Amino acid sequence: MNVDIGNALAVEASPGVAADSLERLDERVARAHERVADGIEDREFGYASLALPADTDAGEIRAAVEGFDPEAVLTVGIGGSALGAETITAALGLEGHHTLDNVDPAETTRLLEELPLEETLVNVVSRSGTTAETLSNFLVVRAAMAEAGVDWTERTVVTTGESGPLAELAATEDLPTCSVPAGVPGRFSALSAVGLVPAAALGGDIEGVLAGGAEGRAALAPSLFDCPAYAYGAVAYALECRGATTNAVVPYAEALEPFAEWFAQLWAESLGKDGLGQTPARALGATDQHSQLQLYRAGRKDKLVTLLRPRERVDRPIPETDVEALSYLGGSTLGELLDAEFEATEASLAAAGVPNVRIEFDRLDAASVGRLLYDMEAACVLCGELLEVSTFTQPAVEWGKRAARGLLGGGEFEESEAVAEKTTLDIE
Repeated sequence: MNVDIGNALAVEASPGVAADSLERLDERVARAHERVADGIEDREFGYASLALPADTDAGEIRAAVEGFDPEAVLTVGIGGSALGAETITAALGLEGHHTLDNVDPAETTRLLEELPLEETLVNVVSRSGTTAETLSNFLVVRAAMAEAGVDWTERTVVTTGESGPLAELAATEDLPTCSVPAGVPGRFSALSAVGLVPAAALGGDIEGVLAGGAEGRAALAPSLFDCPAYAYGAVAYALECRGATTNAVVPYAEALEPFAEWFAQLWAESLGKDGLGQTPARALGATDQHSQLQLYRAGRKDKLVTLLRPRERVDRPIPETDVEALSYLGGSTLGELLDAEFEATEASLAAAGVPNVRIEFDRLDAASVGRLLYDMEAACVLCGELLEVSTFTQPAVEWGKRAARGLLGGGEFEESEAVAEKTTLDIE
């Protein structure tokens, strides 16, 4: 993987990072790398995430889905329990993966009516086995399968922790199970069974994904000038310190649109602490050149734009046309047009002084997907080290969970009292 930070330098952008500032920052990167490396080696909470390519047992995952040949896989999870899996299946071009990662009754009903439940493998994911949204949806799915005459116990795989209601259910019903890795927050768990079960069930190359992640770990080095992941994390940190408090991630490949969703959770939940952290924005090239680029180029100068693309892609020719105004398109390809859009956007941002970073990889295959996920996780961890925030916790999220649970009668939580204290100013 290649990370080009040239358009984030102060000679090109404002805010931008001066070359001598990067040299000074590199001393801190070296110290942070030592901390990260020690954390990986000791499998400390959070840092254990970056050991996953080696620690993940692909054989366990294959065994859990053995005997299934599903037409569809339905992942029931939320946040990190769904986004990584969706990112991997989409990037690998595997059709038939669906997710229930919200509790919108209309969407749940629509999806369950659309799926061939007798040919669907249900993949339920929750470390604790108590996640309210996940368990509610799972109960609804079970009921729908029963109504359709499908034995849900014959079509369910469970990914959970060592204990909890889901673990107990799996043991009671003798369901195939996979382990949620210890010491790994959900948003960092894509390179584990949490992210890989659907791809395995749909015939994806999960071993290739893990091999790509392993390449990312091997590429970690004590200098941002030698490590693409650290280069990205360090520049994102430096730009935030200089006012780029929004990070717009723009993949130029439709199959990477879910990646932008995954990145948004990773970046927001990990780094949004103590009044710090860039706000991730999600876009898709070239589509959002016609919607969001106006803001990125001409709006407030508070943004880093991250552009991603594969260097090689399956292509399709554009037919010749007799329309003179369109004749320049004939003889080229959609891929050439998309690359031209990418480079034009990059140049447009640079001309306006907007810092942007180019991330490229050879092609969108299993190894590149694994490497991309690993490097972005490593970049996030480094950025957290430089910001000196608690990268692997999410106290604000836990506050909302307690409030919701209290409202539903799941216990006494003082957070739920805040709901009744809401200030109102109704306009009708």
